[in-house]
Amino acid sequence: MNKKSPAHRRPGRRAAVAAGLVLAVGLGVSTQVSAQASVHAPAKASTAQSVSGRSGQAVTRVADFYGAYIDAKGDYTDPDVTLATALRKHYLTPDFAKRLAAWERKNEADGVLRAQNVPAQWTVTDNGTVGNGHEVIVTLTFGSGETTQKTKLFVLVERYNHIVDIDTTSTR
Repeated sequence: MNKKSPAHRRPGRRAAVAAGLVLAVGLGVSTQVSAQASVHAPAKASTAQSVSGRSGQAVTRVADFYGAYIDAKGDYTDPDVTLATALRKHYLTPDFAKRLAAWERKNEADGVLRAQNVPAQWTVTDNGTVGNGHEVIVTLTFGSGETTQKTKLFVLVERYNHIVDIDTTSTR
């Protein structure tokens, strides 16, 4: 077997995939982005990605929610509706969940994403304190290449770190 044959390369690729799966399952949603990046891209010291968060921090909570929610909804062949529903129940206040369901019926779109499809990329940014809560900006990028569209959402997190509103305008 020569060094360039596909059979020779498979053990390394399998090890990378296995390591990514172990990280994704063992370390939770916040590190899934990092684990997936290491599986799909060659490891280079200058392009290493890192995801971190802090317990009790609004921006971390919103990032965890959106990362897991998009993963659950994003598998077009087999979306995990049960997980998406459980995430909503865990992260959203009951009152906001009802208002969101009404918005979805009226607009025929997913209220968390404010769209009918799932974004290819997202970023989460702290926007500071608002009254008794905290506002976090979620920027969703739909499409790829030259045909991308960005949507900016303002997510309000209040007492007990639950999401109480998602809107396209800031409350600031």
